[in-house]
Amino acid sequence: MDDEELAGALSAAVRGDAAAFAVLWRALQPALLRYLRVIVDEAAEDVASETWLQAARDLRSFAGEPPAFRVWLFRIARHRAIDERRRARRRPEEPQDLTDQDLAASAPDAAAEVIQRSDTDWALSVIASLPKDQAEAVTLRVVAGLDVAQTAQVLGKRPGAVRIAAMRGLRRLAGHAEVQARRAAIRPSLGLNSARPEGV
Repeated sequence: MDDEELAGALSAAVRGDAAAFAVLWRALQPALLRYLRVIVDEAAEDVASETWLQAARDLRSFAGEPPAFRVWLFRIARHRAIDERRRARRRPEEPQDLTDQDLAASAPDAAAEVIQRSDTDWALSVIASLPKDQAEAVTLRVVAGLDVAQTAQVLGKRPGAVRIAAMRGLRRLAGHAEVQARRAAIRPSLGLNSARPEGV
């Protein structure tokens, strides 16, 4: 969805139109979840829900265009993620022993396994392995599609610092062992290391 279409939904949502708010959610939820999966891992769904609840509560006071709304939404998400990390440190969850019956009842279905092993999940887990500032900069720039100025606003940093963090993160990703292994595995399937053409 482009910014012109999003602008109409945004102005209607600010006026209280629930259907327009749903349009905003459908347009921005995938990128928001990807960002949060890098930042808070398994708590991403919960933090995204808290983000949208706060956005719904505070939307009437928002004034601006879609790019400003993206910054506003991702700032809310970042603050909710920071709260979640603090909560997790204060009250770490204690693992419980599961019985065979519990394991059988919680066995994932085939669709969940496919989603869990998808390329997106793999890419986000590799990005999450970066230092925190680089992971956030890369995720907001590449995954969420924010520009340098918007990313700087979300992170509360100068644009130059964002550029450097994103550049370092991308360089580190390029040298990551898993990324290089995947690249090497993909090359033969694309015919990049193929044998000589027939007849030569």
